[in-house]
Amino acid sequence: MNHNIVILGSQWGDEGKGKVVDFLTDKADAVVRFQGGHNAGHTLVIKGEVTKLRLIPSGILHEGVQSFIGNGVVVSLDALSIEMNELLERGVPVFERLSLSEACPVVLPIHVAIDEVREEALGDQKIGTTKRGIGPAYEDKIARRAIRIGDLAHPEKLKAKLKVLLDLHNFTLKNYYRSHLQFDLEETYLKLLNHAKTILPMVCDVSAKLNDIRKNKGKIIFEGAQGTLLDIDHGTYPFVTSSNTISGTVASGAGFGPCYIDAVVGITKVYTTRVGSGAYPTELFDEIGEHLGKKGCEFGTVTGRKRRTGWLDLVALRRAIEINSITSICLTKLDVLDGLKELKVCVAYELDGKEVHYPPYDNADYMRCKPVYKTFIGWSQETFNQTEYEKLPKAAHDYISFIEEFLDVPVDIISTGPERNQNVIVKSIF
Repeated sequence: MNHNIVILGSQWGDEGKGKVVDFLTDKADAVVRFQGGHNAGHTLVIKGEVTKLRLIPSGILHEGVQSFIGNGVVVSLDALSIEMNELLERGVPVFERLSLSEACPVVLPIHVAIDEVREEALGDQKIGTTKRGIGPAYEDKIARRAIRIGDLAHPEKLKAKLKVLLDLHNFTLKNYYRSHLQFDLEETYLKLLNHAKTILPMVCDVSAKLNDIRKNKGKIIFEGAQGTLLDIDHGTYPFVTSSNTISGTVASGAGFGPCYIDAVVGITKVYTTRVGSGAYPTELFDEIGEHLGKKGCEFGTVTGRKRRTGWLDLVALRRAIEINSITSICLTKLDVLDGLKELKVCVAYELDGKEVHYPPYDNADYMRCKPVYKTFIGWSQETFNQTEYEKLPKAAHDYISFIEEFLDVPVDIISTGPERNQNVIVKSIF
């Protein structure tokens, strides 16, 4: 029996992780975010009601389930406050269900300003960030000058640390980026103290709490943000996010040892999308790409940006399987392929006349990769809302079976719609 599972994106994000986490939370005792920030958006649809979460784990809607924000997450207190208030207005008892680590770095307004001017300065070479200040906040963490949640409990220490940080970034804004933006110490300090009244009662030792749950045989879901191919080390650098998005980050981002993890579920869209710049060999610019984007509602939860769309890339997916030690796959948006006469799956790349079976780490090389496709017959039968595997069309069976055989990983769940219970359960995850 699996007790502690990691659920993460195996592509460039936007695979439908939130829905799957929410669905599986019925059997969980806790759900944990362990990396990223409010640049990650998870959309849940329950009985027609849409909930968009950015920082708070997708398990927050479940009674009796604890939600944790681990130390690996960078937290915008403004964004967290807005999100909490949205849930409170709907009657969700956030203060009873949510806790966060005192070691979480804080995303400040000055981080947002730096993110914005930096992207503008890059011009055509921009990364395509959400401009939420995530990257600069992680930079301060690594440079050991970050303001952390725990600092809010020590006003004098907080003000001294904040002065050092603001002096540096104000100087950078003025003298390097020639920006008129400057951030006042007293104003920023008072805003943090105001947030402290709400936040500090929610602070706990997340690592200790999670290990208590583990020792008592409880079930924990670790909810990844973004996707594997946006990982700062293993993604399409520099067009990546600023955190490690892979399963190994659970250990550092939540204080939960890797040997305690029982399963890693890779959420995988039946086609591929990405937002922002960077290599994307299977990207489509034709009517098929338009179909995938329109039928799949491919717009960012956080930014509303239109996503790039393309065929399923098994070369990139193989990398994700291996570096995450993915034990099973959840295929999402199968119904989006309904009605297509022909489907293609990328099984290799061609680079400089040679066949390549792993994505290059160098983005320039990756940009030159051309997809080698295997073609499948599509299906006309509707799979939307289907919950029985046997009732899926034979062409869908063939498509799914090929994915399993190519990657040597089973497909345990198939999502056939945005609602919580629109799934084919091949095998129980818990």
